[in-house]
Amino acid sequence: MITIEEAKRLARELSASTDVPHSRVLEAAARAAGFRDWNTLAAVGGRQSSGKRRGADVIPVLRVFDHAVARAFYCDYLGFDWEWQHQFEPDLPVYAQVSLDGKVLHLTEHHGDATPGGAVMLVVQDVVAYRDALLTQRHPRSRPGLHDDDWGRTMLVIDPFGNRLQFWQPNAASRTRH
Repeated sequence: MITIEEAKRLARELSASTDVPHSRVLEAAARAAGFRDWNTLAAVGGRQSSGKRRGADVIPVLRVFDHAVARAFYCDYLGFDWEWQHQFEPDLPVYAQVSLDGKVLHLTEHHGDATPGGAVMLVVQDVVAYRDALLTQRHPRSRPGLHDDDWGRTMLVIDPFGNRLQFWQPNAASRTRH
């Protein structure tokens, strides 16, 4: 991956030799590197170049059958941000990214990308408050409850496509083993 310093140097060189403003070059470089914008690239690049070891990024891919229904459920109901979507052509399936508090999921309409009915576990700080916020929305097909286990408290939400989203708040005992 290109470093922040390299991207800045290249942007200065390009904007000096063209009429394209420096800021637009930085934004284009970020998008070309697969990031939403320069700020996102700088944040990730800053962590990577700070010398701190990062764990591997894992992005679950969930199968959906209608991106409009998925967007309404994940964004309007669960509070995710719809960060981007891609289609090769207007009548072809959508592949999209959503995020919630730094947790990223990919949603795909493409047959073969993922199996319908997948499951993911997402760590949350306060699962009770999150559940209470969801219940106030009175979703017609979702009334999540809480479940306590030795490792913490969980809330299961099933999306309109059968995917299981397990929101987990670890307890003190699980944090020492985690």
